[in-house]
Amino acid sequence: MKTNHPIRRFVLASAATVSGIVLLLALKPATDPAAASAQAGAAPQQTAAAQGAAQGGAAEQAGAGTVLGDVVRTEYGPVQVRLTMSGGKITKAEAVQAPSGGTSSQKTELSVPKLNQEAVAAGNADIDSVSGATYTSEGYKKSLQSALDKAKTSGGTSDSPGSPDKASAAPAAQARVVTGAVTNTQYGPVQVRLTLEGKKITKAEAVQAPSGGTSSQKTELSVPKLNQEAVAAGNADIDTVSGATYTSEGYKKSLQSALDKAGV
Repeated sequence: MKTNHPIRRFVLASAATVSGIVLLLALKPATDPAAASAQAGAAPQQTAAAQGAAQGGAAEQAGAGTVLGDVVRTEYGPVQVRLTMSGGKITKAEAVQAPSGGTSSQKTELSVPKLNQEAVAAGNADIDSVSGATYTSEGYKKSLQSALDKAKTSGGTSDSPGSPDKASAAPAAQARVVTGAVTNTQYGPVQVRLTLEGKKITKAEAVQAPSGGTSSQKTELSVPKLNQEAVAAGNADIDTVSGATYTSEGYKKSLQSALDKAGV
């Protein structure tokens, strides 16, 4: 019978220890620090992407805008339609000018809300005339069609989010529109709307003014002058137009209320 030599026992013990170490290394999970950090970084990247998608959605909402149709002169006064558009669809329609004074005001109050609803529902100018308000209805449809034409023209260059046209149009979106209070005069209501960039008036227009008979003639002569003076002066300290005192005074009061709203 062989006797175990001490050196032999030491060699066998060492071999067993090495084998154990090798076995432990083989069983260790293959976790690479770089892979772990990459996995840890995946969540923030997805969050950023989600934020980008949310911002994109917000940008599309911000893309909604207003379009103003042409002023259409009718036998009883001017008609002008303003549309609010989103994604090429009419979301709101309103008449910023319509015949007023006497029975014209009554017909306007009855017909315009119906025309506004039909414009939104139809999405185009193919809407029915309101019985008893034929002239207003026809003027409304013509102004509505011109607003839709303008929307198509401006919308054709903004399909691509990165297009130069859209990028160059961004500063124009900073302009704001403020409408003054309605001022009632002896010959009819006057209301002024301003377009401002910062605190500077870039455009002034009367969305309501006396109409009918000689009032229409005086309005056509006086309002353009008042509009020009408002832009040039930048405030309501403008001259009264000779022969249109009531309209001028009403214009200046509505103009001042618009400036007050704008904080100018």
